[in-house]
Amino acid sequence: MASTTLYGFSFFQFLFLIIVVSTFSSLISTSSAKGFSLEEATVHDLQLAFQRNQLTSRQLVEFYLKQIQTQNPVLKGVLEVNPDALAQADRADQERKAKAPGSLSGLHGIPILLKDNIATKDKMNTTAGSYALLGSVVPRDAGVVTKLRKAGAIILGKATLSEWSHYRANGAPSGWNARGGQGKYNSVVGIKPTLGLTSRAGVVPISPRQDSVGPICRTVSDAAYVLETIAGMDTNDEATIKASKYVPKGGYTRFLKEDGLRGKRLGVVRYFYNFGGHTFLDETFKLHLKTLRKKGAVLVDNLEIDNMNEILSGTSESIALAFEFKLSLNAYLRGLVASPVRSLADVIAFNKNHPKLEKLVEYGQDLMLRAQSTNGIGKTLNQALSNMTRLSKNGFEKLMIRNKLDAVVIPFSNFSQILAIGGYPGVIVPAGYKESVPFGICFGGLKGSEPKLIEIAYSFEQTTKIRKPPPLPKV
Repeated sequence: MASTTLYGFSFFQFLFLIIVVSTFSSLISTSSAKGFSLEEATVHDLQLAFQRNQLTSRQLVEFYLKQIQTQNPVLKGVLEVNPDALAQADRADQERKAKAPGSLSGLHGIPILLKDNIATKDKMNTTAGSYALLGSVVPRDAGVVTKLRKAGAIILGKATLSEWSHYRANGAPSGWNARGGQGKYNSVVGIKPTLGLTSRAGVVPISPRQDSVGPICRTVSDAAYVLETIAGMDTNDEATIKASKYVPKGGYTRFLKEDGLRGKRLGVVRYFYNFGGHTFLDETFKLHLKTLRKKGAVLVDNLEIDNMNEILSGTSESIALAFEFKLSLNAYLRGLVASPVRSLADVIAFNKNHPKLEKLVEYGQDLMLRAQSTNGIGKTLNQALSNMTRLSKNGFEKLMIRNKLDAVVIPFSNFSQILAIGGYPGVIVPAGYKESVPFGICFGGLKGSEPKLIEIAYSFEQTTKIRKPPPLPKV
């Protein structure tokens, strides 16, 4: 696959909002344009094909649009396509032909899907998957969209997400929203950046303390291309000013090193390796740890986070999210040029008045109701925020510093809550399949450690080559 998706998902744990390079290309039988195979092409492969006149951006967009048309009824991965995508492709082809400034940049002419909580000032909607925001008008492109357009990326459409980034109801399944139904993306690479490394301006929010925008792609290299395009300062998001010090000169693609594991100190927190007697998973992750050692990593095993139980069983995160969601969503809705709803209270009322549209009876809206019951910034919120700062400093940060670690290595996305509450980065990579269901392995680090994490994740990916194209869905 070579297109990307910015997936704005901000459910309690993984809290990433992301750019997805269209995954439909990895779900198809081999197709070609002038003899060039698109099935497993990376962004780098596509750029070479452009330069050699083997492929045009128009051909690529037409290809993706056809796959969306035929497969989306099953995959339910795209909520709407951009009616201007082909025009953008033609413009990219013309710029490349004229050798215009910027036409050789990594994402120039590459189709991108944006998660539907990332605003675009164009003919598409930005709804977070909810009918309540259908027809709303945003004041401007989201900060990351501005950077993508400047780089020459083609905005192909809006990808699905858990409705309201999974902050509507505890009972709603992950990946479901009223507009699109149950989405089925899987077996991809995701980068959750350091808080503020990428702009959240123009993204339907949950928590300014935890929300982050990052890439979901087929490969680590594609994700690095996207991250290097969208990272950096945005005056509409104050957090990016402080975090801009973490952006490396020369970008992130220079950290795509096959020997990137050599000399890295990786922490193994055994708390997360208890699979309850599942021999297959035990053996799989034993093999992965062995592979990491073989590639030159130093594994620091049997580590413990001192305050693990307090982090996982505490209520500070859920308390803070409830307060922050109401405050930040109300501010976002007030800032829209036009909208059917102007507050969280309006959204809750919409859901109540449209139970069939919103499956209210089945999934409810308990998270929204809890948020609505909060009443602004005060002692309760400040105490919750203070607790999370303390837990992060005395927990994960202490573990990393005390053991001089470059990263921790954790099965699945089990470490996501710890990364989220502290604003730390993580990279998740395909790690295997159990009964055809994919699962991943996560590398997490301290703020600003994306270069190391990319080196580690890329080396692991290139050594194991675990990911395989999903089977063609039955249409």
